[in-house]
Amino acid sequence: MIAYAAVIAMQIACIVHVIRNRRNQLWIMALFFLPVASAIAYFVVEVLPGMQGNRHVRTVKAAALAKIDPERELRAARDALDLSDTVANRVRVADALADLGRHDEAVAAYREALSRTTIGDAATRAKLARSLFETGDAAAALAMLDDLAPVTGQNETDRRAMLRARIFDHLGREDEALEIYADVVTRLPGEEARCRYAGLLLEQGYEGRARRVLEEVEARMKRLDRQQRAAEADMYAWATRKLAELRAND
Repeated sequence: MIAYAAVIAMQIACIVHVIRNRRNQLWIMALFFLPVASAIAYFVVEVLPGMQGNRHVRTVKAAALAKIDPERELRAARDALDLSDTVANRVRVADALADLGRHDEAVAAYREALSRTTIGDAATRAKLARSLFETGDAAAALAMLDDLAPVTGQNETDRRAMLRARIFDHLGREDEALEIYADVVTRLPGEEARCRYAGLLLEQGYEGRARRVLEEVEARMKRLDRQQRAAEADMYAWATRKLAELRAND
């Protein structure tokens, strides 16, 4: 009975998808007479290709692949470098190392890439600053950030600003960090900036302000589906836990 109900549900879902997305109506006849086989075929032919273009699906897929084989991109980057020793391929290797949290190696790789170009590569130097900070060299990271020319893109400007806020927090300049966070959270995608902002607010004893920021995270989370939330699952889990602790103190 359960299996029969599952087949019916799958059949109905596929038919609804056919109608809503204006697919070939011949699928409906096939779904009526061969529900299981045609539903599988419909998913492979019509549904799956559309999912590949979805940004959130791609993000979740990339995260899943990273967990299954975390060094996949590093191997691919090194293979590309073996075939063609270019600055771009060296930066790709450094990026892969940074993504794996191997920032000591990433610092060396970024510096090697920068040594091979005569023009100032601001994007690579910004990445180097991030890895320097992750290795604990906050002063060097800040000096490198200060030496970078401004960029025109707002997203990269905000990402540099968030790195600066993290550095200021690390160096004990919390008020300056809070000021930056308050600005960039209004624009940066994702919840990292909001969660870091809330965390620093809590450390400084501003529980009311932190709670309002965490409630924004919660409200935004509720508007996302499971796949979208999976991309920042750790951030949402932290925010949910901290918000519950604050509410328990009411």
